[in-house]
Order: sequence, then C-alpha cells, then structure tokens
Amino acid sequence: MTACIIGWAHSRFGKLEGEDIESLIVGVAGAAIADAGLAPADIDEIFVGTMGVFVRQEFASSLVLQATPALRFKPATRVENACATGSAAIHQGMNAIAARRARHVLVVGAEKMTATPDVADVLIRASYLKEEGAIDGGFAGVFGRIAQAYFQRYGDKSDALARIAAKNHKNGAANPLAQIRKDLGYEFCRTVGDKNPLVAGPLRRTDCSLVSDGAAALVLTDVETALAADKAVVFRAAEHVNDFLPMSKRDIVAFDGPALAWQKAFTAAGVSINDLSFAEVHDCFTIAELMIYEAMGLTPIGQGAEAIEEGWTEKDGKLPINPSGGLKAKGHPIGATGVSMHVLAAMQLTGTAGGIQIDNAQLAGVFNMGGAAVANYASILERLR
Repeated sequence: MTACIIGWAHSRFGKLEGEDIESLIVGVAGAAIADAGLAPADIDEIFVGTMGVFVRQEFASSLVLQATPALRFKPATRVENACATGSAAIHQGMNAIAARRARHVLVVGAEKMTATPDVADVLIRASYLKEEGAIDGGFAGVFGRIAQAYFQRYGDKSDALARIAAKNHKNGAANPLAQIRKDLGYEFCRTVGDKNPLVAGPLRRTDCSLVSDGAAALVLTDVETALAADKAVVFRAAEHVNDFLPMSKRDIVAFDGPALAWQKAFTAAGVSINDLSFAEVHDCFTIAELMIYEAMGLTPIGQGAEAIEEGWTEKDGKLPINPSGGLKAKGHPIGATGVSMHVLAAMQLTGTAGGIQIDNAQLAGVFNMGGAAVANYASILERLR
C-alpha cells in the first residue's frame, strides 16, 4: 500500500469538437486538484500520459501548467507506453511517492485522436512493424489475426464476442461520460451487414473500440496523508509486466503477459479473483476481453465464452466486467484510457459512479494493456476512507 487516489476528474469521451490536446489536459488537471481538496501549489510532481503522435503538439508535459500559474516550475514529465500509457503515468507517480520525492502527484491522461486523418497508420505503430506493419486493417487487423488464431484453436466464438459487445453497449448507455450511449442489442452486434460490416478477420465493427478524444486525471498521495483526506482509494497492488513485441516470439492466444500481471497483482494484494467486486479491463476489441477472462482466471484457457454466455460478467453477474461500458462503448482515447479505468474504479469504490454503480463495490480489478498483450498493467484497488 504505497499510494492512494484522493481526487479525480474525467471528461466526456467522443469526437469533441472545439477541444485540442491542451484544453483536454487543462480541463481535467484543475478539476482533479480541486476534487482532492488541494491547491495547485500542493502538487509536487506531474506526469502526463499521451501518445502524442496524433497531434502536431507532441511535446505535452508542460501543457498542464496552462491550468494555473501556480503550477509553474513543477516538474512535469510525459509518459508513453502505447495503449497502456495512462497506467504507465500512474506507475511513475506511485514511484515518486514510494521514493519520497513527492507527497502529492498529479497524473493526467489525454488524447486527441479524431483530428488525425489516418488513425490506422498511427495505431499500427504499436505493433512490431518489421513483421506486422503490413497487416491489412491496421491494429484491427492485428487483433483480427488473434481472433482467427483463437477460433482455429478453440472454435468460432463470434456469438460470444457479440454478447460482450452488447453487454458493454448496454452498460455504456448508463454512463454520461461514454462516447456511445446506446444499447445496440445482441442481435445487432452478431449480425454482419451494412451497418455492422466485417472489419478485420472475424471482427465486426461492433467488436472494435472507437477513435476518441478525451482526458482523465487523478491525484496520488501516500497512505498516511490519505488518511486525513475526504476520500481515498488505496492500491492494494499495482503490477506491470512487458512481453516481447513481435507476436511471432509468443503464443499470442495464451495471453501470457496479461496472465502474469494478474497473477502478480493477486499475490501482492493477498486476494483472489473471487474477492473482486468488479473489474475494468482493456476491451480494445471484444476478443481481448474474452481472452482477459481467461488470463485473470475467471475461466480455464479456451473457455472464456462461458463467462459471457452464463452472464457472469454482466452488471448483475458474479463478476461485472466493464460496468462503465469499457473501451468498446466508453471510448478509447489512448493516453486517457488507463487513467480513466482507475478513476471509474475509484468512483465505484466510493459509491459515486451514478447510473453505472455496482452494488456493494468493495474491491476492484483494473487491467490496461499496451499493444497486443505487450505492456500489461494490473491493479487491485480498495477504498481506504
């Protein structure tokens, strides 16, 4: 228990006209500091998570200082680790606190993706370009290949993927921060047609997360300081493992990196999957959520479809997964995603999640993934006060 979340802020996700990377960062930065009951001068260090490659203003660390002159001269660093950029920024903040270099750390995750003409060309750079750069469909094509490999080994799970998409869209309909607030229904998600075409391999449009703008921020502090805060959510565990970048060097269907991250998190927290109240996981594509069920130990390998078919991961199931709507419905502004997951988990644990609130949320799991199971971050969160 080296750090606690004591304040947060979260923008709406979507195609945000009139917003740029600066306004997104500034908006959540000031709001998170205020939510923590602090003055900007109380912040000791800042970490900004953004891939940056979607906009010309790639050097973004000092943009957070635009929120208020009181942040001038605070050390600020940009962090990047593909789609796990937000969680990487959080880990840097936790490291600063553990090293006693900082007492209060502001972490901001943000991305402005919709102004980029060719998002697919940018996203494919999160793969191993020497071998995977020419895959049709960009990063959707990468996960299309993963889905094909999974289906070849364990059978066609297209209907299970449609159930995951439908679940997350149903949850997202109740989330005012979500990019898509519409319950699309299972039949729409499973049916290939003009409104839901195949995108890559067996993946339909409803199996793919969205191109999004958005930002989220949180304030971290040490446990002793958090005990005097108005609210506090403690990290029982925060684990990070990286795997090989080339898929050719791994059994990609095994999802070894995610499995190890979860295993290390459960061990560090002294809990098991049966102790979790809910989890927010990285459903960049529905096949990823299915395989994360297996990686976290919810089902044996190859049997992840059972979890969704039996309703275990529904909002009223035995382990709700992505009550926020996940990346699938909430949106996936790359740098913001990991911070968003932790903010929404903290809201659940403090009973402030509104329409997406889970009954009696006590212990949260968060899993954020960069690339195709390359950078893997697993957290276990609990309310401290």
